[in-house]
Amino acid sequence: MPRFAANLSLTFNELDFLDRFAAARRQGFAAVEYLFPYAYPKRELALRLKNEGLQQVLFNAPPGDWERGERGIGRSAGTRGRLQEIVGGSP
Repeated sequence: MPRFAANLSLTFNELDFLDRFAAARRQGFAAVEYLFPYAYPKRELALRLKNEGLQQVLFNAPPGDWERGERGIGRSAGTRGRLQEIVGGSP
């Protein structure tokens, strides 16, 4: 039987992003994914996941400056430092 994750960037758009976690759980989802969560504190995202009993199965790496055409700052040695600043950790 297939299992699906709710994409919180594309569904429940009538709600604020952080309220979409509860909406996904109410609709029976056990897992969620989203595109670019970097506008929200990591602890807040983790709290929403924990409170709703959800598993995060995917999120995209930061794209960089979308308006300037960047589509992934982790792919270039010149921008990896920016990636580390945003998501933490080391390569």
